[in-house]
Amino acid sequence: MRRSPKESAESFRKISRRGVILSGAQLAMATALGLRMRYMQVDQADEFRLLAEENRVNIRLIPPTRGRLFDRNGKVIAENEPSYRITLVREDAGDVDAVIAKLSMLIELDEDDLNRAIVEMQRSAPFLPVTVADRVTWQDVSRVEVNKPALPGVEADVGLSRVYPLGQDFAHVAGYVGPVSERDLARYEDPEPVLRIPRFQIGKVGVEAKNEDYLRGRAGTKRVEVNAVGRVMRELDRREGDAGSDMQLTVDADLQNYVQARLGTESASVVVMDLETGDLRAIASSPSYDPNKFVRGISVADYSVLRDNERRPLASKTVQDAYPPGSTFKMVTVLAALDADLITPEDTVWCPGHLDIAGRRFHCWKRGGHGHMNLEHALRESCDVYFYDLAVKVGIENIAAMARKLGLGQSFDVPMSAVTSGLAPDKDWKRRERGAEWVVGDTVNASIGQGFVLTSPLQLAVMTARLATGRSVSPRLVKSIDGVETAERGGESLGLNENHLRQVRAAMYEVSNNRRGTAYGSRIIEDAFRMAGKTGTSQVRNITEAERAQGVTSNEDLPWNRRDHALFVNFAPYENPEIAVAVVVEHGGGGSTAAAPIARDVTLQALYGDDPPLEAYPAKDRDAIAQQQDRLRRERDRTPGQGQSRA
Repeated sequence: MRRSPKESAESFRKISRRGVILSGAQLAMATALGLRMRYMQVDQADEFRLLAEENRVNIRLIPPTRGRLFDRNGKVIAENEPSYRITLVREDAGDVDAVIAKLSMLIELDEDDLNRAIVEMQRSAPFLPVTVADRVTWQDVSRVEVNKPALPGVEADVGLSRVYPLGQDFAHVAGYVGPVSERDLARYEDPEPVLRIPRFQIGKVGVEAKNEDYLRGRAGTKRVEVNAVGRVMRELDRREGDAGSDMQLTVDADLQNYVQARLGTESASVVVMDLETGDLRAIASSPSYDPNKFVRGISVADYSVLRDNERRPLASKTVQDAYPPGSTFKMVTVLAALDADLITPEDTVWCPGHLDIAGRRFHCWKRGGHGHMNLEHALRESCDVYFYDLAVKVGIENIAAMARKLGLGQSFDVPMSAVTSGLAPDKDWKRRERGAEWVVGDTVNASIGQGFVLTSPLQLAVMTARLATGRSVSPRLVKSIDGVETAERGGESLGLNENHLRQVRAAMYEVSNNRRGTAYGSRIIEDAFRMAGKTGTSQVRNITEAERAQGVTSNEDLPWNRRDHALFVNFAPYENPEIAVAVVVEHGGGGSTAAAPIARDVTLQALYGDDPPLEAYPAKDRDAIAQQQDRLRRERDRTPGQGQSRA
């Protein structure tokens, strides 16, 4: 049907209007798009260019080189060595189990390392490399490279790993490093990104842990080009980080090695301290362990052997353990009495073998008694009754104050793990910690280093150093950091009466050099190096009245863990003191028989700087000492190799 001209004109007008409207809308949209494009391309150009660059380029961390540890003479204690490792990228491997099976036919894979690697793969991004075998040989690397076409996702890599060339000698001092754990990260409020690098190592115990901030260094960075899923395509540039600080310790590696060999399998500890500077020349705990085994994760079997050993090789006994000091504490009691003007050196006390105080009988170690005892005789022969009598006169507050002045009951600033403060108890302490009042029997026990009194071998060395010098000598373990010397710790005057100190030192000299002295059997014959010391024996069990009446069971007839601890402290040379020594032998029996001979040998070794001549020993001991020196020399010659084993 044909439209009329009028209808056609009306239709044309409608189409024209719609065309105009549509064209206007299109023009508006084009204008808006143009303005938006101009905004993005011109006004926001820099921002979008930056975003594009960030999508294309990633910043990766480069682990820093850890600082090394040296002894006082420059001998290496801890260093870094190139370490070959085999890594696997999960997404490139495809069938991970099949690839690992093929790899295990080429090189030996440790089961514990493999299990750790599998766990790491599960929680890491699929394109990140995970170490499946560490510290492998060059032959292992060669076999992997030759068979690489059959090992998708497997790569050989080289990095740095911590090694301890001296092995067991410095395990309790230097400590060891290990991979960062979740527990380690939890200690930081805002962990550094470098700590999240897979298998990054940090200090776990000892100097390695306590000086982590110095030793770790600062990570470097590298810019790498990555694709859309984050896989590295190429490295664009890098900025190397700062290596950790090298640290020099005060310990003499040769002396430390001798001490460890001399202690043998004993559960014991030795501290040798320089009186001028406070330097710890040796600080050894026995038995020890190889720290290299911990670097990459010790096996469950190896760790169980260490953990279950009753002689506790993992414990740093020199600073971590606290023992009743026994008779080595008697110098504290006598100095407290002298300082309070309660006695004179000539005053005597009658010792019949016991003393009754407040309805209780306190026994002397010598059942028949010592007779009349003055200060010098009481220390020389270690008469307990003399000190029981002093305890009643001087009181616990004076004794505790003197103990603290001499370095007991406080934690010293040495970078080792779990440093104990020991205990120099007083009335407030018992009321606060035990909810009970102090009684006179507590003071009597404290006067001979029993009861609540506890000290570490390090504290005993400090006490002896302060007795020898009259100064507040404190221990120093770090000699320098990156070549910059740390402050010496020779200390200031303690303010004690020098005459009182001389009287105590003279009595200690008698302990080692008078025929009636408890350490006469371990004396030094060489006049220039004669020592002044004090024996100690601390009980670890109660002796009942019934047992005392029948005769106290000897240590040799008791199980090892119920025997008394043996202690000895000394300084030498007597005329011009250079070093202080403290020895504790756990369950060793008597201080005169177990601890004093070790202290004498260590003292001579430290003063001579090598095996001392036999003439320095009593004539009756020289044959035995010659045999001992030969045996220890052979053992020490074998020691350096133990630190090179694969961990």
